[in-house]
Amino acid sequence: MNRARTNEFARITALGACLIGSFVITAASVAYFNGDELPSFMVEKLPLPHEELWLFALRAHVFSAALALPICVLLMSKNLLRRASRLHRWMGRVIGMVILLALVPSGLYLSLFAKGGVPSTIGFALSGAIVFVAMVQGIRAARRHDLVAHRRAMLHVLAQLSVAVTSRTLLVLCDAVGVDAEVAYLVSLWLPVLCSVAFVERIHAYQRRSHESVQLDPSSRHTFFAGVARD
Repeated sequence: MNRARTNEFARITALGACLIGSFVITAASVAYFNGDELPSFMVEKLPLPHEELWLFALRAHVFSAALALPICVLLMSKNLLRRASRLHRWMGRVIGMVILLALVPSGLYLSLFAKGGVPSTIGFALSGAIVFVAMVQGIRAARRHDLVAHRRAMLHVLAQLSVAVTSRTLLVLCDAVGVDAEVAYLVSLWLPVLCSVAFVERIHAYQRRSHESVQLDPSSRHTFFAGVARD
């Protein structure tokens, strides 16, 4: 019982940290939508081959990320899954489209101009690819009523989205201890991306061994997946 409570506390703490980090990043990104002046983040990258396209991609990425991370955190709520399965399903559909059609494509374009050159571009592209593939797998799992596979895929999506928070946290820590800026940038990108994948797989393996994977009762399972295959 104590271990279960500890795990639940850790889960809630991690999700809460993601929410707080998401709100902080969103608040700091409001300046990107100021049409009177170019964002300092953009000025650092000038000259750009297509400035208007880059700025559009940045705004699309920031806006879609501001929606995706908080909603994905909310969708991990057990109460929402069990008590409002219809809302869970529709929120999942909407945010799935946002991620597949806006967040990932805009992120991949922006990665071509990432600070740190090719290693950074590959790191961002890898994270985006994981999100895209996991989201597609999650949708397919939902359609075939495989809750375990669906949850595993969605955990990968959430873990990669949380890289925006963990990466910035690592940057602050590296700066505080005097790590070289270029090294710190690459470490703060690649470490969260790879560790997020390993962390999700470890959780999945643990749940399989301990038989603690979330299971819905037959009536709730039917309600949650009802209509998925029809749409």
